[in-house]
Amino acid sequence: MSDLKANLPKYALWAALALLVWFAIAVFGPKIGLIGWKTGFGFMTVTAGPWLMGIVALVALIALFLALRGNPRGPVWKAAIALAIPVVLFMGLLSVRAAGEAAPPIHDVATDLRNPPAFSAQTMQMREEWGANPVVDYGTPLGQLDLWKDRVDGDLAVQNHADVIAANYTDLRPIPVGNATREQAMNAVVAAMGEIGLDDIRADNATGMVEGVAETFAYGFRDDVVARVTDSRIDLRSASRVGVSDLGYNADRVRELSDAIRSRLGS
Repeated sequence: MSDLKANLPKYALWAALALLVWFAIAVFGPKIGLIGWKTGFGFMTVTAGPWLMGIVALVALIALFLALRGNPRGPVWKAAIALAIPVVLFMGLLSVRAAGEAAPPIHDVATDLRNPPAFSAQTMQMREEWGANPVVDYGTPLGQLDLWKDRVDGDLAVQNHADVIAANYTDLRPIPVGNATREQAMNAVVAAMGEIGLDDIRADNATGMVEGVAETFAYGFRDDVVARVTDSRIDLRSASRVGVSDLGYNADRVRELSDAIRSRLGS
């Protein structure tokens, strides 16, 4: 028993370091193809993560208490670090949860709410192969969409995507082309997408559509981005392939892309 008491801080630290490895695999495993996002995010982070953090924190707390009460004192620093690791991880999860609750419960935003830019057949095929969410109709109330009908109620259930975007993202506006030609505008969009880090950028001069794929740093979530270029304006759309709420990431991406395009067009 005395050996266990003396070694508990060390064991607690090992467990905390193993917890870090667990979350590193959960966060980056899907990005490198080691595991699927449902395993990394759904099971390892959301389901099992809090339980593991609680267990490690409890062991570390006991180890810290015994180390402080020991005579002579045990390796307090090991127990303290072991306790700090799950606490910091838990605070991170709480922060993400708070961001999710603060953001609108949608994952598809556009600058044209009546006629959002449509994704190409190629993009739709990629989304289908990925098992992605269906592309939504901006005019259908959330309460009538399968993905939201059991998650929203009250006033939110009768609001559609256009309503939610208009109420929460008032700064998302079409980009005026100004004096630029359509070709110059297309080139500006392509360059801007590359600047903000989009991959698989495809431009169709005949239709005026430019598309790209964004991949998040954590979990490797992919979002599809499309720009529709006309002689007078550019409209943008960004939609996640998975998840219900996007924590506001798609709106942030549209803002970033819009700023990059405007900078190139001088507007």
